[in-house]
Amino acid sequence: MRDRLLAAFVTLTVLIVALYGIPRAYQVAGMVRAQEERKIERSVDLVAVVLAEHLADGDVVTEEYLEPMLNQAETLRYVAPDGTETVAGPRFNPAPSDIVMSRDVDGGGTVTLTRAGGLIDERVSEAVYPLVAIGVGLVLVSAGVAVVVARRLARPFGELAASAERLGRGQFDLDVPRYAVPEADQIGASMRTAAERLADVVRREREFSANASHQLRTPVTALRLQLEDISLWPETPESVREELQHSLGELDRLSGAVTELLAMSRGRLTASAVELDLADLVDAAVARWSVLAPEGRRVVPDAGGPVPCQVAAGPVGQILDVLVDNALKHGAGTVTVSARDEGTHLAVAVENEGARPTSSDLFRRRVSGSSSGGEGIGLAVARDLAGALGGRLALAPGTTTAFVLELPRSPARDASGGHGVSGTISMAPQGHSSTHRPQPLQ
Repeated sequence: MRDRLLAAFVTLTVLIVALYGIPRAYQVAGMVRAQEERKIERSVDLVAVVLAEHLADGDVVTEEYLEPMLNQAETLRYVAPDGTETVAGPRFNPAPSDIVMSRDVDGGGTVTLTRAGGLIDERVSEAVYPLVAIGVGLVLVSAGVAVVVARRLARPFGELAASAERLGRGQFDLDVPRYAVPEADQIGASMRTAAERLADVVRREREFSANASHQLRTPVTALRLQLEDISLWPETPESVREELQHSLGELDRLSGAVTELLAMSRGRLTASAVELDLADLVDAAVARWSVLAPEGRRVVPDAGGPVPCQVAAGPVGQILDVLVDNALKHGAGTVTVSARDEGTHLAVAVENEGARPTSSDLFRRRVSGSSSGGEGIGLAVARDLAGALGGRLALAPGTTTAFVLELPRSPARDASGGHGVSGTISMAPQGHSSTHRPQPLQ
């Protein structure tokens, strides 16, 4: 902004100087030439009178007689009645800028006085030079003033940009000063108001998360104890006991998610990286979704051998749930889930036989779920989870649909020095196969 203001000020000054200086220079040049013409006119009149007196005395006009009458860069020519020419002064080639004046001499003959155009041009340059110097000086002065003014005008907006960047990073205690520039002061006031409102919204969300977590933990614990008690009854059939055991596992997962939510509201780490086989996570996801696939659709693993890694199992499982659910809802044919070690990184792919989407908004919220009744945040959250893991979720090139989750070979390290993932993470179930549908974000 400062550079643009500086350029605008200097350009405006140059334009004003040019609009005034150029016409003024032409005017001064015309005045100088007119003044020189009047001088030549007076000189030739005087020479004609002197020559008339000289001829009346019976004297002869010679070059030596004419030379004292000349000024710099002037030529005097006298033509007698009999055609005889007498020339005094330098001989130079005629030029359009020369000033030439002729007068008839009493007693006969004609006298012509010529002043060289080069001398006229020098006189014009001498008269115009001060205008040029003043114009250049004005431009230099305006440039200096423009630097000071531009810095003063641009400084508030630079500070506001820095404040906006801090606000974008989540720093709401902004100390935005008041400014003399009305526009900057209005922006600063709006930014202070926005920071206060955002701080209030974040505080309310954290309070809600904490309150919801506390309120959920008690009934979840009570329900778990009740189901565990029922599973221990001798009268409980074995098939029911198995379902109860699965439900207890789901309640444990829900309890873990509640704990994660509470920890997140307090600004703590939400999931830790552990040593595991990425292929096991793929097999668990396939097992969960195989029994839930619609008729004519299959979810199969692409066995490629063990893929040992150190990742947070919960977030990876949640991402797989989102991708498989998305493939079943929006894709076609068989859904293939694979994991492989690419050398520089680990890759988990979820492919189906449907045509590759052309939309560039797949990872935007409220896009993918708008036509399927979902919330449209699944892929967006999956991408955020991938980023929290230090990886990347992308749509692979090709004719069919394939989402690839790229993970680092070593886990991302948080600010406290431990391995972990920060963000909103809902722990995914691992290793259970049941008709209970996992609930990925839509």
